[in-house]
Amino acid sequence: MSLQNPIFIPGPTNIPERLRHAMNVPTQDHRAPDFSDTFLPVLADAKKVFGTEEGEILLFTSSGTGGWEAAISNTLSPGDKVLIARYGMFSHRWIDMCQRHGLDVQVIECPWGTGAPADQFQAILAADTNHEIKALMVTHNETATGVLSDIGAVRGAMNSADHPALLFVDGVSSIASVPFKMDEWGVDIAVAGSQKGFMLATGMAILAISQKALAAMEQAKLPRTYFDFRDMLKANANGGFPYTPPLNLIYGMRASLDMLFEEGLENVYARHHRLAEGVRQAVSAWGFKLCAVSPDLYSETVSAIYVPEGFNSNELTDHAFNKYGISFGVGLGEMADRAFRIGHLGSLTEVMVLAGLAAIEMAMVDLDYPITLGQGVAAAQEYYRNT
Repeated sequence: MSLQNPIFIPGPTNIPERLRHAMNVPTQDHRAPDFSDTFLPVLADAKKVFGTEEGEILLFTSSGTGGWEAAISNTLSPGDKVLIARYGMFSHRWIDMCQRHGLDVQVIECPWGTGAPADQFQAILAADTNHEIKALMVTHNETATGVLSDIGAVRGAMNSADHPALLFVDGVSSIASVPFKMDEWGVDIAVAGSQKGFMLATGMAILAISQKALAAMEQAKLPRTYFDFRDMLKANANGGFPYTPPLNLIYGMRASLDMLFEEGLENVYARHHRLAEGVRQAVSAWGFKLCAVSPDLYSETVSAIYVPEGFNSNELTDHAFNKYGISFGVGLGEMADRAFRIGHLGSLTEVMVLAGLAAIEMAMVDLDYPITLGQGVAAAQEYYRNT
């Protein structure tokens, strides 16, 4: 197996050489006066990616899952009621986490391939006249099914119900790749990770927290130590960290933000749409179906693709890896053996995507899939050439 880039999983994503070099720094004193010169501008500039002016940015040494635990433990108390819809593997994992924290979880079961059910949220919240529901939790981009939900519609549902619940959003595979409007959507905590749209190594959870969520923090009773917002906010105010920070990732974050701003966030989002649409054109040319049930739900960062009846998607991704040394996303949860995933986020170009499509076509032909070589590649090429 070569250590080639690109890989076509929905994260961790390909790390640009510029960011690899930015993270390749020698040990430094994180308590020295000059640490804040790098650290504080990173916090300030990250707000632009989250679409917030009023929120606070906090960084924790963990994956995005740790960021979710931080969100829960800092704002809720044992027995609090929360509302979550299950429509993929990652919304399922947040349900599991809330249950393990002793929360009263009301689950809306949705077919996989659909998105956040704003209408059902509205009905349930409107009926909750005593405001027992303390938080609504939504996965923005469901990586298992390639579904991007409408957070603006969720906020509209909450407003229509005139409900004061906190709104938490998992943006791990969306933020820095598609538009995110924290202030406009009234998001109270948004969670991202260093290893997706920010194109860095795994190991840093990036949270944006509203003033409303910070006020709830003072009443929360769930235990927290390492993930305590209060300790982090206090240390950040003086340009420091309450414990040893992920210094290499913070330097990488500085370079990542620079890259995003140099390209321009709107251009970043347009590039992701363009790459995703090329993949969708290939899927259509193969005669395959996406897991996302309608175009308004199509993710710009990952496409989950059903394989034809009688084929095993995990055998396909294994074959692509073993014969051609290239990685695609396996099917997760209900998608296991039924669908594979092409990640098209982070540091990718049209040419890189075409290479991935060509590789997966070779693997499919090897396994006697009902396609011909070049079928999907040509469709993507035509789209990229003419747009």
